[in-house]
Amino acid sequence: MDFLLNPLNQVTYLPLAAALVLAFVPKSFGPKIKYVATGVFFADFLLSLPLWFSWDGASSAAKGMWAWEFNVPWITSLGVRYHFGVDGVSALLVLLTTTLGVLAALCSWSYIQNREKEYYVWLLILQTGMVGVFCSLDFFLFYVFWEVMLVPMYFLIGIWGGANKLYAAIKFFLYTLAGSVLMLIGILVLYFRTEAVNEGVKSFDLDVIYKVALDPQLQWWVFAAFFVGFAIKVPMFPFHTWLPDAHVEAPTAGSVILAGVLLKMGTYGFYRFSLPLLPDATVAWLPFLLVLSIIGVVYGAMVSLVQKDMKKLVAYSSVSHLGFCMAGMFALTRAGVEGSILQMLNHGISTGGLFLLVGIVYERMHTREIKLYGGLAKLMPVYALFFMVITLSSIGLPGLNGFIGEITILLGAYHMSPALIFSKSLIFFLVSGMLLGAAYMLWLYQRVFWGEVTNPHLEEHCKGKDMNGREWAYMAPLVVLALWIGLYPKPIFDRMEKSVDFVLSRVKPAVERVERAKGYPPERLPQPVRGEGEAAVGHPVAVTETEVKKETFSPEKGAPAASAAPARAGHGE
Repeated sequence: MDFLLNPLNQVTYLPLAAALVLAFVPKSFGPKIKYVATGVFFADFLLSLPLWFSWDGASSAAKGMWAWEFNVPWITSLGVRYHFGVDGVSALLVLLTTTLGVLAALCSWSYIQNREKEYYVWLLILQTGMVGVFCSLDFFLFYVFWEVMLVPMYFLIGIWGGANKLYAAIKFFLYTLAGSVLMLIGILVLYFRTEAVNEGVKSFDLDVIYKVALDPQLQWWVFAAFFVGFAIKVPMFPFHTWLPDAHVEAPTAGSVILAGVLLKMGTYGFYRFSLPLLPDATVAWLPFLLVLSIIGVVYGAMVSLVQKDMKKLVAYSSVSHLGFCMAGMFALTRAGVEGSILQMLNHGISTGGLFLLVGIVYERMHTREIKLYGGLAKLMPVYALFFMVITLSSIGLPGLNGFIGEITILLGAYHMSPALIFSKSLIFFLVSGMLLGAAYMLWLYQRVFWGEVTNPHLEEHCKGKDMNGREWAYMAPLVVLALWIGLYPKPIFDRMEKSVDFVLSRVKPAVERVERAKGYPPERLPQPVRGEGEAAVGHPVAVTETEVKKETFSPEKGAPAASAAPARAGHGE
C-alpha cells in the first residue's frame, strides 16, 4: 500500500498501467482510444504537480535529503534496492516530461491515422521509462528504465515514421544500445567497489556509491565508459549522427519527446553521476569535453544554416543548443551548471514547440521543404505569431526563457577557474553560436512567412485553415512557460540550488588541486547566503545537511570554506 501511495510511484506507473489496459481493448473502440490516452497523460501531469506546488513541504519532511523518497529492498542477493526519490533538478525534469507528454498526445490526434491503439500504448510506456530514469536512485533500477525507453521509441519511429523510418529507428537503437553497454561496465566497476563503504555488502544504491572513493586513474576509465553512454544520448559531437535521421523520420510526437526529454537523459547523466562520482576524471577530461561542446555549438548552427527541410534544420539546432548546455555544465561554476539545467528545460520548451509547429503545417501541406513556402503569414497569421514567439524563445530574446539560460551559462563560463581553460575563448565560441542561431532561425522565418504566396498549393491547403482549438491547446502552454521563465526564473533557480551546491562541492576539491598544481590561488568569489528553508532538496548522504549548512551557507563564515561550491555569478553577487 505504501508503494501505491508514494507520489513518484503514481506518476511513474500510471501510464504503464493504462498502457496494459489499452493493450487489451478491442480495436472497435476506435477513435475513443486517443481521448482515453490523452486523459491518462493529463492525469499523470496532475499527479506530478505536487513536485512544484508542495516543494517546500517536501523539503521540510525530507530534512535536506531526497524528496518523496521510497526505499525498500528489491533483489537482496545482488544488493539491488527499489529506491525512488527526487531533488530539485530531477523534479523539474519530471515536470517537463509530464507536460510534454500531454502535448505529444494532443498533437497526435490527426497525425496518427493507423494502428492508433498500439501507438498510444507505446507512447504511454515511453512516459513510464522517462519518468523512471529521473526518479531512480539505484543504479540497477536506473539502468532498467534507461533501457526500457529504447523499445517504445524504436517502435514509434519504425512504425509511424517517414519514408526512411526503419533506417532511422535501427540507427537510433544501435547507437544508444552501444552506449548503454559501456555505461553498464562503468556501473559494475562502482558496484564492486561498494563493499569497502557498505560493511562488506555490494550495492547499486546511489547514496552508497556516492561514498566510494576511486583513485584518479580508475576514475578516468569509468568516466570514459559513462562519457560514451551519455554523450551518445545528448548527443555531443561526433556522436550526433543518429539524431537528424531520428528527428526527421519520427512522427511529430516522437520528435517532441525525443528533443524535449530523451536528449536530457544524457545531460542529466553527466550531472547526476559523472560530476559528483568522478570529480578528478571530470577535471582531467574537461578541456576535451569543452572542445567537443564548442564544436557542437558552432557545427550544429552552421549545418542548420544550409538545411532545406524545416524539421532537419530544427534537428541540427538541437546539436547546437545541447552543446551550449554541456559547455555550461563543464564550466564547473554555479552559474554555469544552473544555466545548463535551465537551458535543458528551455530546449524542451522551444525546440519541442518548433517541432509541434512544423507538424501543424506538415499536416496541411505534407511537405517540409522550405522553398515550397513563402507568404504563409498572410494565410495563417495566428500560426505565424506562435512561430515567431517560439523562434525568439529559441534564439534567446530578452524577456523569453532562452535568454535567461544563455546569459547564465555565459556568466558561468566567464567565472571559470583559469587553471582549467581560457574562459574568454569559450565565451567567444558560445557567442558565435548564439549569433549563428539567430541567423538560421530568422532566415527560416523570413523564407517561410514573409513575401508573396507563389505556391498555389500553399494557398489551397492553408488559406482559411489557421490554427484550430486543439492546436491552440498544445501551443499556448509553451508560450506561457517561455514568458514566465523569461520574466521570473527565480522559483526554478531556488529549486535547483541545493542540488547544484552538492554536485559542485564534490568537484571543487579536484578543481583546487589542479589550481595548486598550476600555481593558481584558489578563487574565493563571494557567494550569496540563503536563509534556511529557501534552498531546494537534494543532498545525498555523502555530504550531510549539517556539513552543508556549516561550510556553505553559514552567515557567520562569510566566504565559503574550501569544500563549498563555487560562487554563482549573477545571482546576488
